Amino acid sequence: MSLFTRSRPLPDQKDAEETGPAATEPASLEPPDSAEAPESPETADSTEQPSQLPLRAGWFGWRRRYPGAARAVGVGTSVLAGVLLFVALIVPDRLDRMTFQSFLRFPVELIILAVVLLVLPSRARRIAAVVLGAFVGLSAVLKCMDMGFYQTLARPFDLVFDWVLLSDAADWMKDSFGRSGEVLAIIGVIVLLIAVLVLSALAMVRLSNVLARHRPMAVRTTLVLGVVWITCFTLSVQVGGVTLATKGYSTFLANRVQYVRDGLGDADVFKKQLTVDAFAKTPSNQLLTGLRGKDVLFTFIESYGRVAIDDPTMAPEMDATLTAGDARLKSAGFASRSAWLRSPVTGAGSWLAHSTFLSGLWIKNQQRYRTVTTSTRATLTSYFQKTGAWRTVGIVPGVRKSWPEGKYFGLDNIYDSTHLGYNGPYFSWTPVPDQFSLQSFEDLEYGKKNRDPIMAEIILASSHNPWSPIAHTIPWNDLGDGTIFNKIKKEGTNPTEVWKSAKRVRTEYRKAIQYSVDSLTQWMQRYGNKNTVLVFLGDHQPVPTVTGGTSDKDVPITIVAHDPKVLDRIANWGWTDGIKPADNAPVLSMDKFRDRFMTAFAK
Repeated sequence: MSLFTRSRPLPDQKDAEETGPAATEPASLEPPDSAEAPESPETADSTEQPSQLPLRAGWFGWRRRYPGAARAVGVGTSVLAGVLLFVALIVPDRLDRMTFQSFLRFPVELIILAVVLLVLPSRARRIAAVVLGAFVGLSAVLKCMDMGFYQTLARPFDLVFDWVLLSDAADWMKDSFGRSGEVLAIIGVIVLLIAVLVLSALAMVRLSNVLARHRPMAVRTTLVLGVVWITCFTLSVQVGGVTLATKGYSTFLANRVQYVRDGLGDADVFKKQLTVDAFAKTPSNQLLTGLRGKDVLFTFIESYGRVAIDDPTMAPEMDATLTAGDARLKSAGFASRSAWLRSPVTGAGSWLAHSTFLSGLWIKNQQRYRTVTTSTRATLTSYFQKTGAWRTVGIVPGVRKSWPEGKYFGLDNIYDSTHLGYNGPYFSWTPVPDQFSLQSFEDLEYGKKNRDPIMAEIILASSHNPWSPIAHTIPWNDLGDGTIFNKIKKEGTNPTEVWKSAKRVRTEYRKAIQYSVDSLTQWMQRYGNKNTVLVFLGDHQPVPTVTGGTSDKDVPITIVAHDPKVLDRIANWGWTDGIKPADNAPVLSMDKFRDRFMTAFAK
């Protein structure tokens, strides 16, 4: 039965909506319910043959033949419509807040909707019901998007800046579950979106018709519920520890409006910050003088967050990996210092963290990223280029499309996934395993004789979500052109199976971080020299599935050097010896690192 169904009143009934201009409204196309329609000669004649009742022989006829079932279906449909709207209004926008108790609240918005529908005349009521129903459905969709963003980025969906991330989500589906999985997911989302909007609009129309047919009772009930809500809200009445009277939906909408306003106003704020640069007027011959003659490598380990070190379920294995890495570095004559940085993002958005670290600005959204990468704001890497004392290169295996922003970072040459000589398979999202990326850097740039000092930005992407399957380190001489990884991938895990269990996701994440750290420390032991300075760090914490929903955005950072004079320049920073930062090691906002680093090495 359609949710638009409205039973025709008895001839002697007075419906408030039949007064005035609405009295000319066309009758419902459906025949009247048998319980409400006056008995006709036809219905009184129980011996009449079906052939004599062409109307009742079709879809509508069953209602007269089975009045009890028709009434039950009508009541059930109205109840389902009410439940649908109630859930849309009351459901939280975060999965971790979705408990049984969260549905024991009564939203004031339901009372407000009833009042609006009761005071409007018939035609306006129908229009308002469709619009309000679709709006409630749309807000329910937004809540679902918030749930997904909280699960991956630990924040709500940004209606101003986050639309570009939907294409990234589609790419992730493709890389994780194949092209067919991506297409099915997109179709499913579109169908679900349309279904939610249509059903919520139909549900609101259905309830508006019920209110109109039973107007006197609906008015009395609405008044009583309004008084009860005000009383419960004033007295803070609780049921099972949950406040009964809530205006959470209105608060949700108000927060979203404010979120949009803040986003639109953020552009002006950021433009002012963009012009402030302590080193903009510093002569090039006075920049980074403490690192002249050194090879400086800034290496980002994807999703390497504090959880990998602090979480008790990961700590034993990670401790072993970091201890082994320390031993390798020390055996090659290196020392290191470590601490924490606070990233602007968590779960995803690596490019925002990278640009924050390099630009010295807090790049928290896509608008800021676009603004800074189209500006003349200098980055840590472009300052190296400005001196003329370094050849600047980028190893960015995660880049598989055109990357015009690369020029902004001041890199003389960029090696993306198609320029590293890799002929092996993808590992889910990861185009090139970390060990191969580092070997390619050695072959293409670092191992050349009679070269200038190098400043490199290196992205290690093997620890990128979904961490399945992942590679493992092999003898460096066996890497070849990467085809050996075909066998390694087949031995790996299946992401569709791994992501059925949060425990397995956490295990694979930990293994991926171990692989990245092992690859990097082995490379340093094998190819590093007395002029090598390595700065490696995580770009952001992993998704809440791994972090357990913590709001902590800290990531480890380590500086490794062979020359003790390099580490002497940061001796007053209070960092921890080794590549594992202590729990109480200093925490520095990621946007503050650029200026602090350049100041330390400018003397």
